[in-house]
Amino acid sequence: MEKMNLPNKLTILRMVMIPLFIGALFWPNNSGFNYLVADLLFSAAALTDLLDGQIARKRGLVTNFGKLMDPLADKLLVVSALVCFVQLGLAPAVAVIIILAREFLITSVRMVALESGKVIAANIWGKMKTVFQMTAIVSSLLLMFVACFTGWVPRETAVTIVHILNWLSAFVTLVSGVTYIWSNRTLFTR
Repeated sequence: MEKMNLPNKLTILRMVMIPLFIGALFWPNNSGFNYLVADLLFSAAALTDLLDGQIARKRGLVTNFGKLMDPLADKLLVVSALVCFVQLGLAPAVAVIIILAREFLITSVRMVALESGKVIAANIWGKMKTVFQMTAIVSSLLLMFVACFTGWVPRETAVTIVHILNWLSAFVTLVSGVTYIWSNRTLFTR
């Protein structure tokens, strides 16, 4: 059994933070303060994603556990936020379905590749997709806090902007999926 190193602990911490994030997001209040708390928790969890990879590569602490659980923790974090957004009326369900479909499809392609003995690393589009999704979620939560807590932005305007961010996120996700499939198309010709 592999030793639980710092990057792996950060990955586990990210997964533990997901229910805390969800609890904060759905905390009943009328002030919008829950959006700020949820934003801080999501941002902290997203930061662990950045740190665990950097530490693992820099210190030579890459493990099989990390290779498996790090991308899973990322997907759980983002998908949890987006599903909650649909429940709260902050994301169009179709945009979230596009994002979920891409994640399932790419995971399936990776499994097919693995059966062929090929390990497929994330490409630049996949990394951009993750950064864009996380940035959109952080920005959306902050905007909702500003709209609800301060009133500087009308709530309806904030919700419209959040919907636009989610559609843009779905578009980037779709592009990343298409480029991923295209660059690995030889897997489907065997």
